[in-house]
Amino acid sequence: MAKSLLFIPDISGFTQFVKTTEIEHSQHVIAELLEVLIDANTLDLELAEIEGDALFFYKENIQLTQQSLLDQIESMFTAFYSHLKILEKNRVCSCNACASAPKLELKIIAHAGDLQFIDVKGNRKPFGQVVIETHRLLKNSIANDNYTLISCDLENEIGSLKNNDLLNFQTGSDSYDSKEIKYQYAVVKTSKLQLKPFEEPKLITFNTPPEIAYEKEFNVSSEVLLEQITNYKNRHNWVDGVDEFIYNENEVTRLGSEHICVINGRQLKFKTITKKGKPNQIVYGELTKIPKLIEELYQFFIITPISDNSCLLSLETYWKEKSPIKKIVIALFVKRQLVKNNKAAIKNLYQYLSLNKTDN
Repeated sequence: MAKSLLFIPDISGFTQFVKTTEIEHSQHVIAELLEVLIDANTLDLELAEIEGDALFFYKENIQLTQQSLLDQIESMFTAFYSHLKILEKNRVCSCNACASAPKLELKIIAHAGDLQFIDVKGNRKPFGQVVIETHRLLKNSIANDNYTLISCDLENEIGSLKNNDLLNFQTGSDSYDSKEIKYQYAVVKTSKLQLKPFEEPKLITFNTPPEIAYEKEFNVSSEVLLEQITNYKNRHNWVDGVDEFIYNENEVTRLGSEHICVINGRQLKFKTITKKGKPNQIVYGELTKIPKLIEELYQFFIITPISDNSCLLSLETYWKEKSPIKKIVIALFVKRQLVKNNKAAIKNLYQYLSLNKTDN
């Protein structure tokens, strides 16, 4: 009987990350990273469980080469650290969760053995001693949190491990329940990973003052105000006239994030942008296009801290339109409505935060 492969990518630093950071954003960050790892599954592994900060994969009757296993490991490390780079470079939020996310690391445990299964309400689940061993290998004596560990049982199936530019294997072992499990491990040289390129949004610049500007002082911290503005699930609390907000619920808003406002059945797509502000300011912006009316509409929420529990919010609106006729229409009719909408939104946001201040 051929052995089965058991494969666990585990996000290192998760426990401390959750304890010391904003819980909702830490959950979003971990969910994003787990999705990235699932998408990097090149061996068509079966996903048995999502275990908080880890994924438990398996593959029955393994017939894989050493190279295909090492390629799978490299694929997941590449995807993981590529996404961390996006979280670092394109972040908008200044909370501890978003700021510390790039410090997370990854370890991958790979083991092999005879695999049994149990049926739990129609769900076939891996079971047996080899499952226990694989999970216990997560608790090893390796003095690092960024590595791959391949058990000697698995190495016997795929041949003696060969080093490469990314992985330099060393021998290790640990005892679990009086049984010694030997393994090969390698600290991953992240500098050798070929990280995936991504679009880094450029700072938007304008040579003219905003077409519309409105500001109001809020009696909450700048962090609380930014969270209310950038977390799209909160938008219905202060934006009128929108039927639905469509967005990725497992993503922390960052530069390049997109969401859709459904207004009277019409969908308007918004993209997160920014522009340069003063050193102490937080600038969050959104770009949309209104077909047949405005070529590009920009809105920037600029938050200036006043004290630990107060800040000034400035809402600036710009637009670009080449058509002279449309420029006239915008000046005569659209601008008035935008002014009304902006003032109503800020007033609603202020009232909502005032009523819910004890919760923030």
